[in-house]
Amino acid sequence: MNNRTTALTALVAGSLFCLPAAAQSPDSRPASAMVAAAPTPSYADLADMMLVSPVVVDATIRSTARIKGAEAAGVAAGRQRLYVQADVAALIRGQAGLPQRVGFLADVATDARGRVPSLKKQRVLLFARRVPGSPDQLQLAGPNARIMWSPAADARVRQIARELVAPDAPPTITGIGNAFHVPGALPGEGETQVFLQTADARPVSLSILRRPGEQPRWSVSLGEIVEEGAAPPARDTLLWYRLACSLPATLPASAVDQLSPADASQAQTDYRVVIDALGACGRTRGV
Repeated sequence: MNNRTTALTALVAGSLFCLPAAAQSPDSRPASAMVAAAPTPSYADLADMMLVSPVVVDATIRSTARIKGAEAAGVAAGRQRLYVQADVAALIRGQAGLPQRVGFLADVATDARGRVPSLKKQRVLLFARRVPGSPDQLQLAGPNARIMWSPAADARVRQIARELVAPDAPPTITGIGNAFHVPGALPGEGETQVFLQTADARPVSLSILRRPGEQPRWSVSLGEIVEEGAAPPARDTLLWYRLACSLPATLPASAVDQLSPADASQAQTDYRVVIDALGACGRTRGV
């Protein structure tokens, strides 16, 4: 058994275990689409991929080889499975380093004559997992886990990588806890607080403050103490992503069922201030 056959056996076997069920097929994004896809994926799209990718690599494709037989089982019509070798320029995320050259599987669209577009010399960003027992083999994290390199994409991926490992990185938002509204002494004055549920039980809360004659102001606190005067998160940051891509459009009934009808209605109105300010998540594709 030669080296390439051994590597393919490990890679195909590894792919059955490295990915969740929703993403077990190799990268199926058409190479032609990659060439045309100049725009940088959205912050949300890149963050989604980063969160499921222990390894992120800046690499240049060196060679491709067609895969046939049992190792190409399950390839959709109009596609060809390739074994791709790429030279690593930088390990953006991951531990223990990587060899100078890595291999991975990719399903790419063929043209009307069944020909595979050339991928050679393309500089790409790979979002992947290691294949156990094969240090030079990677399993892409999903069908969209291979994108064209660009300065903008590289900068944003590195930004997200730094944010994810920062000591004050915000937790994953899993739901809404309780909401409270306290009317002020003057008409139109009041404050609403919304307590969020998180994956690791760390406290996160939203505060919306209204004063007569002023626009409502809101802030988010990462801790037990509500930070008065804290600014809302800037767009395209990890905290913004955690909120914009996780919060429901309205408060669930369970969050306001202990409030009076008037206070519950005002809490819903104030919560909408946050949702409108955050804007759309911007997710345009799956992992």
